Amino acid sequence: MSGESLRRREDARFLTGQGRYTGDLIPAGALHGMALRSPHAHARILSIDAAVARGMPGVHLVLTGADLAAEGLGPLPCPAQVATLAPIIIPARHALARDAVKHVGEPVAFVVADTPALARDAAEAIAVEYEALPAVVESRAALAPGAPQLWPEAPGNCAFRFERGDRAATEAGIAAAAHVIVLELINNRVHAIPMEPRTAVAQYADGRFDLLLSGQGVHGIRRQLAKDVFHLPEADFRLHCPDVGGGFGAKNFLFPEYVALLSAARRLGRAIAWTGEATEEFQGSVHARDYRGTARLALDAEGRFLALHAQMVGDLGAYCSANGPACPTNSVSTAIGGVYAIPAIFLEVTGAFTNTLPVDAYRGAGKPEANYLTERLVEAAARHLGLDPIEIRRRNAIASFPYRSATGMLMDTGRFGGNLADLEVLADRAGFAARRAASEARGRLRGLGIACFLETSRGAPHEWAAVRFAADGMVDLAIGTQSNGQGHETSFPQIAAAQLGLPAERFRLVQADTDAVAFGNGHGGARSLHVGGTALVMAMDTVLAKARLLAAHLLQAAPEEVAFAAGRFTVVGTERGMALEAVAEAARDPAMLPEGMTPGLDAEAKNLSELVTFPSGAHVAEVEIDPETGAVALLRYQAVDDYGRLINPLLTTGQVQGGLAQGIGQALLEEVVYDPESGQLLSASFMDYALPRAEDLPDLEVALRELPTLSNPLGVKGVGQAGAIAAPQTVMHAVLDALRPRGVSHIDMPATPEKIWRALRAAA
Repeated sequence: MSGESLRRREDARFLTGQGRYTGDLIPAGALHGMALRSPHAHARILSIDAAVARGMPGVHLVLTGADLAAEGLGPLPCPAQVATLAPIIIPARHALARDAVKHVGEPVAFVVADTPALARDAAEAIAVEYEALPAVVESRAALAPGAPQLWPEAPGNCAFRFERGDRAATEAGIAAAAHVIVLELINNRVHAIPMEPRTAVAQYADGRFDLLLSGQGVHGIRRQLAKDVFHLPEADFRLHCPDVGGGFGAKNFLFPEYVALLSAARRLGRAIAWTGEATEEFQGSVHARDYRGTARLALDAEGRFLALHAQMVGDLGAYCSANGPACPTNSVSTAIGGVYAIPAIFLEVTGAFTNTLPVDAYRGAGKPEANYLTERLVEAAARHLGLDPIEIRRRNAIASFPYRSATGMLMDTGRFGGNLADLEVLADRAGFAARRAASEARGRLRGLGIACFLETSRGAPHEWAAVRFAADGMVDLAIGTQSNGQGHETSFPQIAAAQLGLPAERFRLVQADTDAVAFGNGHGGARSLHVGGTALVMAMDTVLAKARLLAAHLLQAAPEEVAFAAGRFTVVGTERGMALEAVAEAARDPAMLPEGMTPGLDAEAKNLSELVTFPSGAHVAEVEIDPETGAVALLRYQAVDDYGRLINPLLTTGQVQGGLAQGIGQALLEEVVYDPESGQLLSASFMDYALPRAEDLPDLEVALRELPTLSNPLGVKGVGQAGAIAAPQTVMHAVLDALRPRGVSHIDMPATPEKIWRALRAAA
């Protein structure tokens, strides 16, 4: 069962309209919330007059920052742990702005009414007097002398400074180099845009809060709500998620709207629902990436890497979001240098406050930035030295394991050179010249781009799981990680079926409910299978250990004489045996148990592992560009990837392809843009923010290679983020390969038609 390409069992309900999302579960008679948001990027709040709104028919409540302050609610926390040179400056971020607003879309008031339309009308009736202040929306401009200041406690808009690696060794390597490649790079700001927007339903009864939400990590959000905001025990809160229509990291966090909803529910004693509209999601959830600076790669005369130095700025937005400071620092530092043996690396990062929506984790969260930076340098070095792009990578790829990187990551396995060798065959590079000539005959520019990627996969450490034999004959697999599209209802039963010898249909996944799951870190960082799967294996080991004792007792044998295989216990050398189901049934009856054994086979386990896995791959893309318009067509995309042992190759491939689509979108189409003068968000709708459509993507061919890791008993490596990590540099290298004959050697993402058209005209 494990290792088979089974189709996702959950797809049957999704494809037939039987999925149950938060918006499907709004109780009858629920009230509806609506946030009034700031139209200014930076302004003082002089007054808020909600009298008219409060008097409108159907309006039950209007909350302001002063109301939440009187309730004693604390600010939203930033629990990220980063070893910065000095403590991170974390300004107070209240659920509703109090004295000032720091970005367009910041919530200022929250209205509760009978319907969404009434709540919207009431919100528009609130009179807010603002004093507009100068704004700054670009991170390096924010750090420049004379820039508008966001926070008095953060002089120069600097939130932190971070360093990782060996500065002296890196500078020595650069000084001794025969070649030094220097690039100014921008990793563009993007938005995750899950298909299902943020949605929540809050209730309060008998002294306990209930929050149903479209989220990714219920235990972490509960902990922050209880400890930091409401100052109450965690047991006073139940958080739970039904089906979730995509998360990509962006639903892992505590948002202001959740606080306002829960406060309103406690005040009114009614269920209150809220759903973010499209523009609200662009203005009020989180953005991602926005990483820019200077990077240097030093090489000897033979093209071997000596040192890598990156001096970068991470845009945090107006506030420190929950994991925001960790993305440009910790996460980048684990993956910088990629699959290459680089003796010395030094990373320095400055965190900057700007008058923009906070930046936080999105599919990869730092690893795309690190790989993009590394690979763009490697590609530029290949061009500078006249080396084949595959050869320079093969020459420098890590080949001996275990290997400890210059930033301290210990890699146990990797087939980095093997991935490149396989890709060279798959890509048909020998035939590229003919394909390029055919494009040129049609007046098009054709390019081929190659890149590698290294994922450092774990996310939050530690995970919990339990196995419970239910009265209806099903076996519940309760786990603290969470599916939001990955197919956990299929893959986790595959693991259980292989270990317990029961049909996969006998297992039921229990997740995303703080009342049913004792502990969990949700999904993020491609962690679910190797961290959560290991916890599940540990729980099943305990189940089998208890079952073996009981089976031995019932079969009148010593435990060491009893073997287990294919769902059945047998006394070695005899035909005596019994199925696991029979043992589980017997375990319910205290009269059947040996002395000292408690009833039931249920078990739980906590995996305290902090080990990281290292998925990797080599990718190739081909593009065709119309030089008259700058339009790019992505014609081919192929990948050779290693994700360790494959539990379900079909699901693995699907995860890679989904990430590739998002990475391709970042490379060619997507960018969050603010007006530099007013701070207004210019890409606040799908009219102005372009997503890749099916017609923009070729067949995404993924060749999987299995090299199991020893870091977990399943031998698996995380896959969920890989495509988004690999695709941006691969596509950009193809674009630059097409443009280079016309004199264009550098362009930043996204490679939009206008940007390419202007670059070609400038080069001409």
